[in-house]
Amino acid sequence: MKTDIQGLLKQSPVFAALDDQELQALSALAREKVLVADQNIFWEGDPSDWFFIISQGKVKVFKSASSGKEITLAFFGPGEIFGEVAVLENKPYPASAQTAAATRLIGIRKSDFWDYLSKHPPIALKIINVLSGRLREAQSRLRDMAGERVEQRLARLLLRLSAKLGPTLPFTRQELSDMAGTTTETTIRVLSQWKEQGVTSSMRGQIIIIDEKKLKQLGEGPGGGTLPETDH
Repeated sequence: MKTDIQGLLKQSPVFAALDDQELQALSALAREKVLVADQNIFWEGDPSDWFFIISQGKVKVFKSASSGKEITLAFFGPGEIFGEVAVLENKPYPASAQTAAATRLIGIRKSDFWDYLSKHPPIALKIINVLSGRLREAQSRLRDMAGERVEQRLARLLLRLSAKLGPTLPFTRQELSDMAGTTTETTIRVLSQWKEQGVTSSMRGQIIIIDEKKLKQLGEGPGGGTLPETDH
């Protein structure tokens, strides 16, 4: 089934303010890609020739530490953009991207996009605002991981994800562990405790938030919840 590229662009926060004529001009630049699960999209250090918007599926963005360990930075789902920061900065991709499920993307080439921006200057300001939000989110995540309890990190992670995706989150416990910077065993233990307390539940490949108020309390740290300290 062919993707409604113009409709997908309209759903994106970056391009939502464009009128139909501007969206039509931008969608004419897009190329569709259909990928299987676990397929590489680009590697850290590759030239940033394209940015992408997800039509269907899920994409994992990660970095490789000097120790060889893979550090998951984020997962992106339908309607979300990735790779655009490197394109706008005209620098190599700062991280790698790989599909986490069968995925359909639309991609726009950097040279075509820069030519488009030169003809539509107001769009550049909109993009800057979106990227500023991404930067604040990244800084918040780094702060969360620096010294907070693992329960806080997991609670805040679930709240951030639910703000975008709703209370039913299509992530495995392994994926949550990667994003929170902890082990799968620790994540399973914390989620089991939360299930007993009626905070969350889970089924295959999904985490469901039941008590958002309680989860916010857990994200506030000591005094916000009753869970014991857990080793990282």
